[in-house]
Amino acid sequence: MRPSGRALDQMREVSIETGFTKHAEGSALIKMGDTHVLCTATIEDRVPPFIKGSGLGWVTAEYGMLPRATNTRMRREAASGKQGGRTVEIQRLIGRSLRAGVDRVALGERQITVDCDVLQADGGTRCASITGGWIALRLAVNKLMKAGDVISDPLVDPVAAVSCGIYAGQPVLDLDYPEDSEAGVDGNFIMTGSKKLIEVQMSAEGSVFSRGQMNELMDLAEKGVGELVEAAKAATA
Repeated sequence: MRPSGRALDQMREVSIETGFTKHAEGSALIKMGDTHVLCTATIEDRVPPFIKGSGLGWVTAEYGMLPRATNTRMRREAASGKQGGRTVEIQRLIGRSLRAGVDRVALGERQITVDCDVLQADGGTRCASITGGWIALRLAVNKLMKAGDVISDPLVDPVAAVSCGIYAGQPVLDLDYPEDSEAGVDGNFIMTGSKKLIEVQMSAEGSVFSRGQMNELMDLAEKGVGELVEAAKAATA
């Protein structure tokens, strides 16, 4: 029934390559099917002015898509002089999602910026960015710990994200673009490794959905996030 031939509860193939770039403190190329995102984490000994002197650390994110990440060329946002609303919304989502798994006291007064650059898009780019962003963050924090710059591990719970939706009347896990573009309902589920919810973005695109269907999508999301967390742990071990 699914265009890809996958089972309703089957994820796309996930591939994670760590240390993808030379200079970043943490980096990972995550591939979820044909969605490929490069995530890098940069450590800086500064924090935004609104928390300066508080002893708290900060994790933030930036997000962007290459011009030919999709089937037609998009103009670079830098060329227009400003980011689009979608870009701003997604990078704020990534930032607050990653912060949910961080003990900012243990991190100390430093900032880690996670950059998520979509090389190729086929649905679920924000979810792949969050999952890959956490991996890059984990690798950067590992370096802080190895150097003795932090005393205890500030990453208290892994974070991952997956999309779920109702396609052709059936709840499905990890939508690719053909499904996402036709789904009657689609949503993004951001969760921790301990199955705590960080954020749920759900919308009826062409049909309304019931409480029962929402519960089915939640179950699928738990399964998908669990698989992604295990993949992230294996990649950063």
